Amino acid sequence: MSAERLNVVDVKAELKKRAAEVEAYLTDCLHGRNIPERLLASMQYSLMAGGKRLRPALVLAFARLHGASCCCKIMPFAASLELIHTYSLIHDDLPAMDDDDLRRGKPSNHKQFDEATAILAGDGLLTDAFSFMLSCASEGGVPASRVVRAAQAVASAAGSGGMVGGQALDMEYTARNDVNFEELRAMHSMKTGALITASCVAGALLAGAEPPLARCAREYGRNLGAAFQIADDILDVVGDTATMGKPAGSDERQGKTTYPSLLGLEKSRDLARSRAAAAVAALGELDHPEADFLCALALYIVERVN
Repeated sequence: MSAERLNVVDVKAELKKRAAEVEAYLTDCLHGRNIPERLLASMQYSLMAGGKRLRPALVLAFARLHGASCCCKIMPFAASLELIHTYSLIHDDLPAMDDDDLRRGKPSNHKQFDEATAILAGDGLLTDAFSFMLSCASEGGVPASRVVRAAQAVASAAGSGGMVGGQALDMEYTARNDVNFEELRAMHSMKTGALITASCVAGALLAGAEPPLARCAREYGRNLGAAFQIADDILDVVGDTATMGKPAGSDERQGKTTYPSLLGLEKSRDLARSRAAAAVAALGELDHPEADFLCALALYIVERVN
């Protein structure tokens, strides 16, 4: 199936099917780890609140693209990306950060539980994520050298030079009204793009992809992450709370600089399309069903805002 023939409805259905595979693993993955009852409830509350499971899907897609025959062996690694992503959402919603009351149509974790429990739930999800990654070598039979390289890529993307640093810049920039395009682009490449890129790269590394193919994964992820963030900024303007599951217009209320506030809606849409096209181009002439899926996914990301 070519990317051109995989329409938006098809890719949504395919992404939903892949998300269900991840959710089947996530449902029970935290049980049996000696986690205090209230803390476990808080972690599960946010982890199982829904979402596209985009980052695990990218890990698995790039692993299959580069020859992984049994993705059950790397499912713990793929799921770990969702644990990290969920931790970041819990902490982003805290009063000291974005102070959001809703997440995916439900009360934010600190509203459902309390701030201390929410902080600890995020801490637990982040730390446990690396246990899941490393289990792929100790229990899943994936060569340890591959797991170490993939985990290193994720750690760099999630840490102070990636997602955490991007959130710090986001908070700093919220108090400014002179943030320029390059500052905005760099901040989002850290806060949003880094973990999406690492998901792609980790999948390729776990499958033993050669360096040129790993570079393709990085380029695809970098452009997909940019397109995703631009689309997210646009949806905050044109979307509604019921559809998005979080308060619409929150960026403007918080005084955040976004792509629409800098470029306007139409130029932002054009930029999102160009980054999606660059993600497709990064896959080159790869002839594989997973390449078709990844191409269609990039196009779907921007179709949401047209």
